[in-house]
Amino acid sequence: MFINEQETARTRTRYQRIAPLYDVMEFLAERHYTAWRPHLWSQVKGPKVLEVGVGTGKNIPYYPADLDIIAIDLTPGMLDRARTLAAKTEADVELQLGDVQKLDFPDNLCDEVVSAVVFCSVPDPVVGFNEVGSVLNPDGRWLLLEHVRSANPMMGALMDLLDPVMVRLMGSHINRRTVANIQQSQLQVEQVENIGAGGIFKLIVARKV
Repeated sequence: MFINEQETARTRTRYQRIAPLYDVMEFLAERHYTAWRPHLWSQVKGPKVLEVGVGTGKNIPYYPADLDIIAIDLTPGMLDRARTLAAKTEADVELQLGDVQKLDFPDNLCDEVVSAVVFCSVPDPVVGFNEVGSVLNPDGRWLLLEHVRSANPMMGALMDLLDPVMVRLMGSHINRRTVANIQQSQLQVEQVENIGAGGIFKLIVARKV
């Protein structure tokens, strides 16, 4: 499976650079996610779970105590910060360096995969979706909390205009069509819940086709 190694390296370098300041940079946005993250994790049943894009560990306080969790991130600097929170959780969690576009796990490893605000920064999201499909067991599911391009024509056009600036500042695309991208992969969309900002923020559930 082809991976744009150059763009992936740029993404890793960008997030490595901002890792020490990332939580400060995300402070205003996190006021919303703090409400949405427990909603996401309340639906996770496990018991074997993979979190892709753990970042600085903002989901870790919401991990259910009875789950066996592997959490990966592309960037060493992000994982260094996540380890502080991982040491405090009651869940069984293992942190690893990893790329969702090239998962180094056996097929059918997990009952569920979870991600939160990750696929806005994955260089090739469809490749990542297919990789997630490979590690899910046949009955497994994937729960995603993501922001997407607005369906409102004017807002969508504005997001397209601002996207290059946001990529340079934060490393994330604000105009990804995530539901459509999932539909291009080996996964199928089972449920889409609009949770904020007129449908820009969504909780998506997907399964293997």
